[in-house]
Amino acid sequence: MIKLVERDFASFFAAPFNAYANSSVYVSPLKSDLKRFLTAGVNPLFQSDDDFTYFTAVKDDAPVGRITAHVHRASNERFGTRRAYFGFFDCVNDDAVAGALLKAAEDWAVRHCYTEIAGNFNLTAMQQIGVQTDNFDAAVFTDQVHSPAHISRMLERLGYERHFPMTTFQQDIAKVPTDNLIGEEEKHYLRENGFRFAPVTRKTLNQRLEDARTILNESFVDNPMFVPLTKAEFEFQSKEMKLIMDPRISTVMFKDDEVVGAVIAIPDLNPMLKDMGSKFGLTMPWHFIKHRLNRKRAVVIFQGVRPKFQGMGVNPLMLAHIIGNMKLAGYETVGGTWISDENAASLRQAEKGGAKPLHRLHLYRKSLT
Repeated sequence: MIKLVERDFASFFAAPFNAYANSSVYVSPLKSDLKRFLTAGVNPLFQSDDDFTYFTAVKDDAPVGRITAHVHRASNERFGTRRAYFGFFDCVNDDAVAGALLKAAEDWAVRHCYTEIAGNFNLTAMQQIGVQTDNFDAAVFTDQVHSPAHISRMLERLGYERHFPMTTFQQDIAKVPTDNLIGEEEKHYLRENGFRFAPVTRKTLNQRLEDARTILNESFVDNPMFVPLTKAEFEFQSKEMKLIMDPRISTVMFKDDEVVGAVIAIPDLNPMLKDMGSKFGLTMPWHFIKHRLNRKRAVVIFQGVRPKFQGMGVNPLMLAHIIGNMKLAGYETVGGTWISDENAASLRQAEKGGAKPLHRLHLYRKSLT
């Protein structure tokens, strides 16, 4: 017998640990972060509990699946849609369990007068999204979504349509052809015309993050589904960066005193979270020190150039600069969050930089009318 429990955080956090084998590459968000995501007023995407809910499926007294149901009001306003979302859809390979969870999310959406539901969308300002549809054994980086093969198959059996294809990438840093990204003449031209790098340090972090938000909102404004981020939304996602950042691997570029572009990267936290079980405990300081001493994987959270400076060689110069810094710092691999098939320019840049596809993802949607 399957029992659905609503808004029970303990079982919601536990569900994927029961649903997936210990050998799975799945890594849970930190327990305290997940709690923040699921608290209205703390997560600025949700002003009240009416904006979201979450369910756990319990079978034989064990939580074996979970899902959120929620709305992004600013997205519906911007694009003229009546769409609800599901997120954090993690589940055992059981159509009955999956069906119960999805129906609960669909019923919530119908009660709130939405005409479509789509997911995964995972409740943060950066909107970690998608359901993984290939290469299921490859380890995921921080801010990448993992789902085992049975999740996409169950969604399709239960009436969901696959759309909005995306790809994540990774690079062997030693093999990245930084000399090919931008020529010496272009580098000289940019530097002679007042382009310079501003390091992201703990002292300057707050201002550099606000610079990055400006760049993100301007450079992504025409991308599908993108909604400009408020300061509160951006800070909510990035507030813990001071604790985990490596100042050597992020940068913001200026032309004279005007912000131009940014690359924001962090060490990949997933190996540490996996070892910790994604929750604080007495061994947490040991895990943190171990991670700091053995950081080999990094992940680019965001990179962008303001539209007025695009096409001038700024992006390849920033990437060459950051990859060079990662090499010097001892990193071996860098991953990137998703790029949609519609973003031809970013796909070309990834290919030019020697990035190799890592995972394939899609959104899944269903009409509710």
